[in-house]
Amino acid sequence: MTIRTSKKTKSEVSLQDPIGIDKEGNEISLIDILGTECDDVLEEVELKIQVKKLYEKMTQVLKNRERTVIQLRYGLANGSTKTQREIAKMLGISRSYVSRIEKRAIKKLSKAFNCNPKIFDYDYDDDED
Repeated sequence: MTIRTSKKTKSEVSLQDPIGIDKEGNEISLIDILGTECDDVLEEVELKIQVKKLYEKMTQVLKNRERTVIQLRYGLANGSTKTQREIAKMLGISRSYVSRIEKRAIKKLSKAFNCNPKIFDYDYDDDED
């Protein structure tokens, strides 16, 4: 049993593990060779976790049409964003109805994430202080 578990762990490598020493005697880790800052890697992992949570909430909270509008509007399906007019034409509904669906979906998502929905209704006129 011990042999099997040790075989599995031998193939696992940490980015922080030392893999050698440079000319000055400093330890070199895999992250140093890859040329990526540790913070960048952590930010990317955090972003992927947040995106996964967003998709889970969208599935739990939104109706199909709301989910479709949000995915098309913000490019969550294929990376390409659409205007409200384009979405309206695709779904065969009015642009104002797309706007209402989008606003309702954002409120539902913000409530699901326990956010203040007002953060999505930022008033740019208050910026002139």
